[in-house]
Amino acid sequence: PRLGSTDEGSTVVGTAAAAQLVPLAEAWTRGAMKLPPLSWVPGSRAVRAWALAAGEADGDRYVLGLDPHCAESYAGLATSLMRTGVAPTLVGTRGGRPGLRVAGHRRLVRLLEMIGDPPNRAAADSWPRV
Repeated sequence: PRLGSTDEGSTVVGTAAAAQLVPLAEAWTRGAMKLPPLSWVPGSRAVRAWALAAGEADGDRYVLGLDPHCAESYAGLATSLMRTGVAPTLVGTRGGRPGLRVAGHRRLVRLLEMIGDPPNRAAADSWPRV
């Protein structure tokens, strides 16, 4: 994988072109829009990657960041996360830092069950707390 950043300072992860990824890219693309497949249920690894890439502790809540340039994906991502037992609230759509906020003890416990422990001490400050 290649790591980089956008002009706005957001992290970008990419891979070399691979024929095996074409069906995945097609499943996540409808026309010019990037959308999750309608029946997608993110597994633990996907949610952990999301937390590592764009997760942030927010007091006694946790926010999984969303692409500010892809507002059409927000509802589908929220629905997909709900299917895992983590019901989020969409926040920050007017401030430019959109995210899915997870609040409440049971939801945070479920999120932590999915993503596990932080990868290192440095990441612990941005990890969910219960």
